[in-house]
Amino acid sequence: MVDNRRSTAVQSVGRSYPPAPLNVKKLSESLVMPTGSKLRARPLSPPFRVVLVEPEIPPNTGAVARTCAATQSPLHLVGPLGFRLDAQAVRRAGLDYWPLVDLHRHDDLQGFQEAHPDARLHLFTGSATRSVYEADFEPGDALVFGKESVGLSPEILDAHPARVWAIPTSGAVRSLNLSNAVTLVIYEALRRVGAWEETFTG
Repeated sequence: MVDNRRSTAVQSVGRSYPPAPLNVKKLSESLVMPTGSKLRARPLSPPFRVVLVEPEIPPNTGAVARTCAATQSPLHLVGPLGFRLDAQAVRRAGLDYWPLVDLHRHDDLQGFQEAHPDARLHLFTGSATRSVYEADFEPGDALVFGKESVGLSPEILDAHPARVWAIPTSGAVRSLNLSNAVTLVIYEALRRVGAWEETFTG
């Protein structure tokens, strides 16, 4: 379901144009679901919320969407996007799992906070000095990631200094790929609150 609070027309880079809503039924018909039993866990309640601020690269957002579908974590896209969200663009980017994602759009991070005032923000950036493994995750928290090129703005980071985290690395790389970072963080957050302690096949 798309959250229209403070949302605008579907965005291109820096500008808006008339909305082209996803044809979820058509996408669902082309979605091939896995067969056989899989290892499952019960969804967290309230769930963690994954927030991408101005994502730029469609396949990254597609991979994040798949992770959100796998963990039943709502996905919030904030600000102008570097791609379209109409059905043709979604399919071309390989975002086959979009019909399984609880998707929301917001003009800006303030709009997200107004829609979810009880969600604590955890901000992730390569420039932080504290590790994600020190974060005090609680169900319902928002996990906030910036755009691929420059990350979160200094204004956003400075507004929430107590919850700014980095993913530690050993090698000389600037940062992890956005989709890899989101997957690591959401699975660590779920592990921390005990979401994986009881599993079953189904």
